Amino acid sequence: MAVEIKIGDRVAWANLLKQDGNILEVEVDGKIYNVDLMHTADGTFSILENGHSYDIELVPDETPKKYTAYTLYERYDVEVIDAEARYLQNRNANGAGPGDNKITSPMPGKVVKVMVEEGDTVKEGDTIIIISAMKMESEYKAPKDGTVKKVNVKNQDTVDSNQVLIELD
Repeated sequence: MAVEIKIGDRVAWANLLKQDGNILEVEVDGKIYNVDLMHTADGTFSILENGHSYDIELVPDETPKKYTAYTLYERYDVEVIDAEARYLQNRNANGAGPGDNKITSPMPGKVVKVMVEEGDTVKEGDTIIIISAMKMESEYKAPKDGTVKKVNVKNQDTVDSNQVLIELD
């Protein structure tokens, strides 16, 4: 599966084509590379490609899928934008698409708390459910004024990606 990698102001598309242990065949912006990639004991990545050796230290940011990459002489801000990240970017801050009457889970997770019951009246911006995913809790808010038509989950339920959690009228 191809992922978009943003390095500073540059955006590249990368795709892992084959892997046999540490030996990888990757495609970056349409060009194929055969690399030997090793994660070393000190936390850096050692990369051998076409007779050249590169060492890179990736330090995770507070935000998932964001890193600071350090080479011998340079520092780069790196962001991995995969299908999940693109999905999250395309959702608005309320946890539903514009005009949408369904609250869905963007990824697998666990219901922390359902804040509403069927028949409840909600105002735009009211928190209606809290989901825990990837060690983070996310509040999903009512995208518009309305009535809770259906609650499809309960506290502590495990949910799948794109599962409809709550429906509004």
